[in-house]
Amino acid sequence: MARSKSSARWLKEHFSDPFVKRAQSEGWRSRAVFKLEELIERDRLLRPGMTVVDLGAAPGGWSQMVRERLGDAGRIVALDILPMQGIAGVTFIEGDFREDTVLEQLEAALGGAQVDLVLSDMAPNISGVEDADQARAMHLVELAQEFAAVHLKPGGAFVVKLFQGRGFDEYLKNLRKAYERVSMRKPKASRARSSEAYAIATGKR
Repeated sequence: MARSKSSARWLKEHFSDPFVKRAQSEGWRSRAVFKLEELIERDRLLRPGMTVVDLGAAPGGWSQMVRERLGDAGRIVALDILPMQGIAGVTFIEGDFREDTVLEQLEAALGGAQVDLVLSDMAPNISGVEDADQARAMHLVELAQEFAAVHLKPGGAFVVKLFQGRGFDEYLKNLRKAYERVSMRKPKASRARSSEAYAIATGKR
């Protein structure tokens, strides 16, 4: 079966992408690791001994980088609806974050510990229907915000991928009420045509 022009273009762009090449040469699981690298370095988000939750973790690049940066200290719990190859020192839960039973598994893995940093790179499967896709994306980021509201310790930080569109401004307004500082970032490794951006919320009230 012939590939569509758009998928052929994506493949060509993907394999000529300098971040893809760099990820492969350095042994990272995805190019997305360079988005997180820029965010954590610019905002100094990681400290030794932290408890970190990585939502939407597969294929595991973010957890891989956090584990390397934290060394042997600290705890990382990762979650995704997709399977993920294991990473030493990372507890992985496979399941849908929208389901209560999966959330209970995540809470059990934390063992009552409060969280220092919540990372959410979650995004819905794209249907191509813009309003429906945006609504699904906003539902996921609202769930991530609710999780952070319950589990982040005072002063903790929350990093969340957002897509600009309906609900975006209201979401940021709510974040600013809950955190001392909220910044928007578009890392260099984000594709230029993507509407994604990352909110960095620090100093949970």
